[in-house]
Amino acid sequence: MGLEIAERFAYYGVASNLITYLTGPMGETNAAAAAAANAWSGAASMLPLLGALLADSCLGRYRTIALAALLYVLGYGMLTLSSTVPSIRPPDCTNSANPSACHPSPFQVAFFYFSLYLLAFAQGGDKPCGLAFGADQFDQNDPKECVSRSSFFNWWYFAMSMGITIAVIVLSYVQDNVGWGLGFGVPGIIMFLALVIFLLGTKTYRCYIVEKESPFARIGKMFLSLARSWKASLLRPREDIERQQTKSSTSEDECEQKRIDEAKGVLRLFPIWATSLVYAVVFAQLTTFFTKQGRTLDRAITSSLQVPPAALQSFGTLSIIAFVPLYDRILVPSARKFSKVHSGITMLQRIGAGMVVSLLSMVVAALVETKRLNTARDSGLIDEPNATVPMSFWWLVPQYVLIGIADVFTIIGLQEFFYDQVPDGLRSLGLALCLSILGVGNFISSFLISAIDKMTRKNGDSWFSNNLNRAHLDYFYWLLAVLSALELCLFLYYARSYNYKKKIAVL
Repeated sequence: MGLEIAERFAYYGVASNLITYLTGPMGETNAAAAAAANAWSGAASMLPLLGALLADSCLGRYRTIALAALLYVLGYGMLTLSSTVPSIRPPDCTNSANPSACHPSPFQVAFFYFSLYLLAFAQGGDKPCGLAFGADQFDQNDPKECVSRSSFFNWWYFAMSMGITIAVIVLSYVQDNVGWGLGFGVPGIIMFLALVIFLLGTKTYRCYIVEKESPFARIGKMFLSLARSWKASLLRPREDIERQQTKSSTSEDECEQKRIDEAKGVLRLFPIWATSLVYAVVFAQLTTFFTKQGRTLDRAITSSLQVPPAALQSFGTLSIIAFVPLYDRILVPSARKFSKVHSGITMLQRIGAGMVVSLLSMVVAALVETKRLNTARDSGLIDEPNATVPMSFWWLVPQYVLIGIADVFTIIGLQEFFYDQVPDGLRSLGLALCLSILGVGNFISSFLISAIDKMTRKNGDSWFSNNLNRAHLDYFYWLLAVLSALELCLFLYYARSYNYKKKIAVL
């Protein structure tokens, strides 16, 4: 868990303030920077599918985690070089006579993005294996350890949030006030130390032997068996099927039937996966437009101290840290008395509750942005994009807190759901499927931003104009609120008919 806390600290030390670096030293527009940040985050959340297949087929989770940590160290090192070495870092345009003509060279851009995507590949190896490796330390056949494992998912996210909170507060301040070189270098040092500590604990871990059969082959056989079953059911008369079903179990191909059942189980996951994508689009705004909003507001704590815009994300992670103990120690035991379910509520009920809170967060965000735009207009700041709008940053806190609470329900619920509902030998792949929700959601967000920017720019100011006082992020948030409502309706429809792989443990 120590390695994973360090990994989240390092990753969010870059991700939380990436849009500031892209619109600052890299000279990108708000829309282009948001799209680029979403695309990178999307890739980082999709690559775990590859990492999971490698871990489950040949490397094993332990080796995959160690290799990913090495890639992290290399990526952060290169990112540090890209922001410090004169020939590699972008030019300083603050004192340039024509800042709009001052851009980094193609080589500088390529080196920066290569370093950045190296971190995405590192996450591809770490994320599906870290949580699965931690959950593997609990014996699923032991009733007490099985209950503890469900609680483990909560406290795992609690620990991750601690790492993220420290990162967005400390590193965003360092990056904004000291320098990007140190802001990118510290994560690399932290990851190196965490890797050493992880390796020192090698002899204490409970590791499982990698199955000889490749996940690719296993998945292929599963769906091939299912296809053969469907074909046979279409070709055979109904009475033959009924006779086949009444045959004794000794005459059945148990292996074939197991593959068919597993394939059907994986297919049942798809509607849940698809109806969680809009949630991921909402989640993507946390590190992009929320941060840009914060930069326009009054962030003064004292006459000499201002809150860095990216540090506002800490309100989301602090709400997670506060809510996880409340959920695990109070809400779950209370709900357990009524539901008689060990986890208090089912995994799908938990996911759906988070979607409701996420929808509410977009409504609040849209209302707050409308307030910010009206304040800018009333203060005569419409055409002064660099001026501070006379409105406190505290107005943004509710939307951060609501997304944090939604994460405790939905993200943790999705992690446990996909770990638990896939075949036992594909659990790394199950967590990768969960992460791919965030990945596809980021890609959808990137596409929406680019498409809306192109359409609205034709009729005047873009919804994502570089001058946020002339932009319309409120319209975008209302759009996400409507999409969230539609998603919730579809999710509830499919969740009601879902049959869990294992019977839910009851008291």
